Amino acid sequence: MDLHLRDQVVIITGGAKGIGRAIALAFAAEGAIPCIVGRSPAEADALVATIAAAGGSAAAFPCELTEPTAIAAAVENIVARFGRIDVLVHNAGVNDGVGLDAGIAAFRTSLERNLVHVYELTRLCLPQLTAAKGAIVNIGSKCSITGQGGTNGYAAAKGAMNSLTREWGVELAPRGIRVNCVLPAEVMTPQYAHWISSRPDPDAALAAIRATIPLGQRMTTAEEIADTVVFVASPRSSHTTGQLLYVDGGYIHFDRAVTHPGASA
Repeated sequence: MDLHLRDQVVIITGGAKGIGRAIALAFAAEGAIPCIVGRSPAEADALVATIAAAGGSAAAFPCELTEPTAIAAAVENIVARFGRIDVLVHNAGVNDGVGLDAGIAAFRTSLERNLVHVYELTRLCLPQLTAAKGAIVNIGSKCSITGQGGTNGYAAAKGAMNSLTREWGVELAPRGIRVNCVLPAEVMTPQYAHWISSRPDPDAALAAIRATIPLGQRMTTAEEIADTVVFVASPRSSHTTGQLLYVDGGYIHFDRAVTHPGASA
């Protein structure tokens, strides 16, 4: 299926590693031009080279997303180089473990790292997205729906991202801009691998997590997230907006009794 994305310019925040990297590769495979915005320049440059070696086109724009002037400069540089922005993917974020005991300064910092740049980058990209009748795809988290405990800042930011998906879906519809959110649950990214390695028994912890995922008792792959992102950003999904899309093997919505038959209903 041709997704009609050839030569479209796609901003992907945090696009150098993990889910973001898979998203960049998936857009490039459709002939789009991923613009990787974030603070991992070495990884971003390596990914741009990988895409170029496969016959595609991509670009890296180093940016500290907690700094509004840096965000503005990145947008200006992308427009100067390519003349357009068709898709904006808000992928950057970190589950930073800021809980109730962390204090208000840490909570504010977590919101800066996970939410505030989402608003500012969207605001600055609006003229280009309006001209293109483009699309915004937010990358959410299970934490916004299930809770997790001990990660108040991240959970609050991702919950706000869900709300902004609906808010912007309404606000931007007259401009022809579609806005959707893809929510992963358990995906093996470098960040996730680092976390699982910190468990007392990483193998046992991973096995227990897999057992709670109804469809196949396995982790979702980054490529499965990316495929959904690329489709929902494409003109093939032209009448889909304001939606929260769960790519999680049923993790969030299925009763735990499905994978734990001994549990009470």
